[in-house]
Amino acid sequence: MSHLRIGELASRTETSVETLRYYESEGLIPEPRRSDAGYRLYTTDDVDRVRFIRRARAMDFSLREVGELLSLQVDREHATCGEVKELAEQKLGAIEIKMAELQKMKLALRQITDACEGGELSAVHCTILNALES
Repeated sequence: MSHLRIGELASRTETSVETLRYYESEGLIPEPRRSDAGYRLYTTDDVDRVRFIRRARAMDFSLREVGELLSLQVDREHATCGEVKELAEQKLGAIEIKMAELQKMKLALRQITDACEGGELSAVHCTILNALES
């Protein structure tokens, strides 16, 4: 089995070296074996694991939640699909709440932006600044 150094793992997974070290420190990827020269040596399993982490992070799973998903993935024989679905549904609910909050922010910002005439006049009477102050 050929091994990859950290830069090669970073390149294959489109992840920074610093992020890989952070994932290792957080226990998301196992501490790799070291070469005689002290270089970290990763395997193709590590490539797959980092890609899994990146896909989960792209869906806004926190590092703690990614750790839970990884535990379920590693222990598939004992984990249930229901456990995985529950985590995904919790994340979906959190995203829906966040989207509703963002929609409210958008509407509020749209109102104060529409009320502003803009232009070159002094910002002393700016409706946007006044709305943010009150």
